[in-house]
Amino acid sequence: MPLQDHYDVLVVGAGLSGIDAGYRIQTMCPGADYAILEARESLGGTWDLFRYPGIRSDSDMFTLGLPFEPWTGEKSIADGADILAYLKDTAAKYGIDRRIVYSTRVTAADWSSADARWTLTVDTPDGTRQVSADFVYLCSGYYNYEDPYRPDIPGLDDFAGQVVHPQFWPADGLDVAGRNVTVIGSGATAMTLVPALARQGAHVTMLQRSPTYVISLPAHDAIADAARKVLPAKQAYHAIRMKNAVTSLGFYEFCRRAPGAATKVLRAGVARQLKDGSVGMAAFTPRYRPWDQRLCVVPDADLFRAIEAHDVDIVTDTIEQVDATGIRTSSGHDIPSDIIITATGLNLLMAGGATIRIDGEECDPGERYIYRGLMLEGVPNAAICIGYTNASWTLRADLSAKYFCTFVNHVRQHGYLYGYPTVEEAMPPTPALDLAAGYVQRSLAALPKQGDRKPWFLKQNYFVDRRDAKKADVTADMTFVRPGEVRLPQSDLHTATPSSPVTAPSASDGEIAPSLDQETVTRDTERVG
Repeated sequence: MPLQDHYDVLVVGAGLSGIDAGYRIQTMCPGADYAILEARESLGGTWDLFRYPGIRSDSDMFTLGLPFEPWTGEKSIADGADILAYLKDTAAKYGIDRRIVYSTRVTAADWSSADARWTLTVDTPDGTRQVSADFVYLCSGYYNYEDPYRPDIPGLDDFAGQVVHPQFWPADGLDVAGRNVTVIGSGATAMTLVPALARQGAHVTMLQRSPTYVISLPAHDAIADAARKVLPAKQAYHAIRMKNAVTSLGFYEFCRRAPGAATKVLRAGVARQLKDGSVGMAAFTPRYRPWDQRLCVVPDADLFRAIEAHDVDIVTDTIEQVDATGIRTSSGHDIPSDIIITATGLNLLMAGGATIRIDGEECDPGERYIYRGLMLEGVPNAAICIGYTNASWTLRADLSAKYFCTFVNHVRQHGYLYGYPTVEEAMPPTPALDLAAGYVQRSLAALPKQGDRKPWFLKQNYFVDRRDAKKADVTADMTFVRPGEVRLPQSDLHTATPSSPVTAPSASDGEIAPSLDQETVTRDTERVG
């Protein structure tokens, strides 16, 4: 699709969120002229970018899939290639792919209150140009896909073998058969890579600084298979989606409310899988409580089968030094290595790294409160998609896309030029993401902040959020501006920068956030300048 000079709505990013947003704009904002700007040459986002062996979802596809297009694949925990094919087929089916402008990277987004529009600066194969829009929805995720987290590993430059980061897997593959491969890390990427490399004939050592909670789930959902046999495709899909959403949220709440009991359940599940004793329970006993960080899903116990076959070792230690032949740990353990894979995680990056300016003043998302989990304080006619940390990304992404469309319709139908969230009273800031994971903790300063009440607080509960979204007052804590009126968003700001460092909420036997029923609800009035 050729790039026009102006659109009603611009979506940035053609991954899961962007495709979902395209569908919602088409169905909820009929007649709106929109485009999806994609920096890469293909749609799919994460599922097009990552090509390392075994890449798969760590959420079930009945909740990770798009709500309007049933997932018909055999596996509930699906392979990356199947997910990418599903996204391409869905985008083509609904004509969303014809709205995508590829190889177009947004580097800056400038809002002008005088003109009541956004101007996006984009890099294209033909050079840098500008395109304007009345509304902008940022669906580029929050990971930095070009600059992963690379901790300082002493002596890594002296290693004589090959060093690979999963984010930049060799295009022509990596021959690991018969070789000693050390995977540094114990997160979802490592849990995926390790058994996949073992299946390719490698002997793999997973070197972890600290263990991770692991849960083994079947790749195929037997209940889903049964439901598909007796119900129409869409009915079966929605029934399974709700069943899985209830199950995952229920287990999350169990972990947060009763961490001691949850720890016993998780450890018992691992103990049943460790049969020969070559790897002990210490390798799967984290120092934190369940769901302080995301659980790692192991489909069909593939990691444990690789351990049982003696194709995988797990070493829990820190690195003292890397030399030409391998790694020496701080406790003196030598790990001979032909290949080192640094599965050390990602960095966060808001808005795909684009600079955001409001009336010429740069906007730092880390200094703004976030409204209903998607709009930034004082940022007109724009939203940003941030998924759940405790459930499938798409569950939250679709709620956000529908709310954004509701907002767009409200502005247009009531004759406004623009609207933006406005904090009525100062609030103590808390992180928008509530995980203690390193990638979150390293980036707290860059993340938008939540407040302590609706609509500035998101509970990370799909069913509560869905209920609230249905009855949400789009005018609550919002300022709307009509033609001929002068009101600058910068004049309505409450800074979200705290006087002391913001830290993620600590786990407790109770909830980690106030109940929505106990929150103070802000005054629901429509403000017109």
